Amino acid sequence: MEEYKNKTYDEERALYAVKNVVVENCRFDGPADGESALKESSDITVRGCYMNLRYPFWHVTNAHISNCELTPNCRAALWYDKNVVIENCKMNGIKALRECSDVVLKSSTVSSPEFIWKCRDLVIEDVNILESEYPFFEVENAKITKLKIKGKYSFQYCSNIEITDSELNTKDAFWHTKNVTVRDTVINGEYLGWYSENLTLINCRIVGTQPFCYCKNLTLKNCVMEKCDLSFERSTVNAEVLSSIDSIKNPLGGKIVAESVGELIMDKDVIGDTKTTLHCKTQSFSIK
Repeated sequence: MEEYKNKTYDEERALYAVKNVVVENCRFDGPADGESALKESSDITVRGCYMNLRYPFWHVTNAHISNCELTPNCRAALWYDKNVVIENCKMNGIKALRECSDVVLKSSTVSSPEFIWKCRDLVIEDVNILESEYPFFEVENAKITKLKIKGKYSFQYCSNIEITDSELNTKDAFWHTKNVTVRDTVINGEYLGWYSENLTLINCRIVGTQPFCYCKNLTLKNCVMEKCDLSFERSTVNAEVLSSIDSIKNPLGGKIVAESVGELIMDKDVIGDTKTTLHCKTQSFSIK
């Protein structure tokens, strides 16, 4: 394999369409301010590099990127790529991944608005997203473990996602999702899971106002809910909650089991439509 080591590149398309190469300890930076350094490349190994220019990895196939720093100037770093492994990297540019498939991202930190959009077939492991808005938008087929995230509007319009052993601090998460399962995870944020279909949470701690409204086939197993008021509005739900629920409003159908419910709110125009059974400790009754 041809090697590029300890070099600085600032020109446009500096290593355009290279194949079977190692790029090591290089800097993509300088006054020429060139874009698209490794565009259309394939079978590349990039390690220990400093990426300070735009669009470095577009239309790339078969890449292993490790121990690299992508600065805030390195915007839209990976688009239209296939079969990419990213590990031990700092990803700080906006729109870091888009329209990519078969991506492994692990042991990395991220500060990137609009992070991972319209991507497919992902493995995410031990990743800390320090700040982001709309991360994981329209993602399909992802397995995620040990994710920490601080942001807004996460996982919207996603499908076929599995999340395990994670900590999600994010409002408006999982809107319009389909077939998402979350296990052993803390989810802290407002307006969780609205308009979702087949959203399942197992052994999770859920914190925040107005969760799970307008859901279809929502499932909670062995979960704890804190500060969750106005829950389950217009949703069909099968919930096993190991704590009290501050309030429940206008559920449409299913079964809710909880230690207690602070308040049950039923609007007059909904009472005739609902078919929900609520169990609190030794009490049970139907909402009619």
